[in-house]
Amino acid sequence: MFKVSQTKDPKRESNPTPSRGFSRRGFIHGVGVTGAVAPGLLQDAASAQTPAAVMGPGAVPITLTINGKAVKLNVEPRLTLLDALRNNLDLTGAKRVCDRGTCGACTILLDGKVAYACSLLAIDVQGRKITTIEGFALEGGKPHPVVQAFVDHDAQQCGYCTPGFVVAAKGFLDANPKPTLEQVNDGLGGNLCRCGTYVGVRAAVLDAASKMKGGSRG
Repeated sequence: MFKVSQTKDPKRESNPTPSRGFSRRGFIHGVGVTGAVAPGLLQDAASAQTPAAVMGPGAVPITLTINGKAVKLNVEPRLTLLDALRNNLDLTGAKRVCDRGTCGACTILLDGKVAYACSLLAIDVQGRKITTIEGFALEGGKPHPVVQAFVDHDAQQCGYCTPGFVVAAKGFLDANPKPTLEQVNDGLGGNLCRCGTYVGVRAAVLDAASKMKGGSRG
């Protein structure tokens, strides 16, 4: 039979195994200290932040610049520019179709650039220039060249998408006064026509470009 020696190894006593620097007791102790200090640090950081101004959920006063005029409204912060135009101001040229920023029926100009009114909050466009089709469709009682070109080239059928196309075309021509057919295709790619009048639309934009003679009108 084997016997287990009870004699201590003098070498192990003189050279104990060095600590690996981690133990369960040390970990628990560290967590306890951190848990006691962290809440105080978080509270100090929170108190140092300046509270953000809260608006809503009820109606708040805003001022929009639409077709060159300042308009005062009381709207909920969640209201889109499209709903503000149609429901609060009776500017119904911009249409609600997809309400997802994909079809272009609600196109307006924001600081001269094409934008979807359904994807903008009314409260966020204060101080910016908003142009709807009502703001330029008639010039001195005469149709804008883009509007007239759409009529001349029969670039509409049901007409529901037409205002968005006209606004998009104006914005495109203001930035690209002498476009090619390929550029027109690309420039109006954000507007859809379920009736399929794309041939007439493209012809209308090229015609309007020649009549506007490279300059922005309206």
